[in-house]
Amino acid sequence: MTTLDLPVSAGGKPALDIAIHAARQAGDIIRSHFHSEKCVSYKEGRSNIVTDVDLLAEKCIIDLLQQNYPGFGIMAEESPATAGELPYTWIIDPIDGTRNYAFGIPHFCVCIALAHGEEVVLGVIYDPMRDELFRAEKGCGAFLDDMPVAVTDKTSLSVSLVSFDLGYDADVGQKMLGVTSALWPGVVSVRVMGSAALGLAYVACSRLDLYFHFSLYPWDLAAGILLVREAGGVVTEFEGQPIGLNSRTVVASNRAIHREFTRKVIR
Repeated sequence: MTTLDLPVSAGGKPALDIAIHAARQAGDIIRSHFHSEKCVSYKEGRSNIVTDVDLLAEKCIIDLLQQNYPGFGIMAEESPATAGELPYTWIIDPIDGTRNYAFGIPHFCVCIALAHGEEVVLGVIYDPMRDELFRAEKGCGAFLDDMPVAVTDKTSLSVSLVSFDLGYDADVGQKMLGVTSALWPGVVSVRVMGSAALGLAYVACSRLDLYFHFSLYPWDLAAGILLVREAGGVVTEFEGQPIGLNSRTVVASNRAIHREFTRKVIR
């Protein structure tokens, strides 16, 4: 049982089932267009892009969620936010890792989370190219497909694989490169993922030992925050403050590595 009983859909199905179905439906759209030419638009700057497939996938998700939960609000990356009659909000990123997608790099995902007020109570991250589905409900643990997952049991950065992403802001990107310089060569290696949501999902299943980012939005963070917590990890803002839906920074790992990271890079 979750610590919060979630309303069932209009058709009587659990919220998690609906979120998974929506993620897989969107994933089918995304995967089917992967090798096709895409129409790319620029939202701001030269690196914050959106493709026509982002819009198709997001419409698919929103339509399905609204059919099943007409009283819930919607917060999506590519659409105006809509308030709901009930204190629940779906938080959607149709393609987290759009730049990877547009360049033909098969590392991106669909993200769907459900928040009750400001608290994330359900999260789904679906990688359509690998057909991997990460999921969590508050109080029920984290899973990769049907396998329970947990964060790393390592206790030192010196044996850790660390990951981050640069984001869209050049100054913020330089700051993250500075943090990486402070860590290197004191870690096993460093990876730039291109998808914050998959970075957090990989921490939850111990493929990565630590992930950090300094320029995020609710749709990047929401599902991953819950996954890491339910996998037994620690997830905070950069300087250790409690993380929430409107946080812009994130550091995720287990307790020991998170503590060492904080001591090493925060002055």
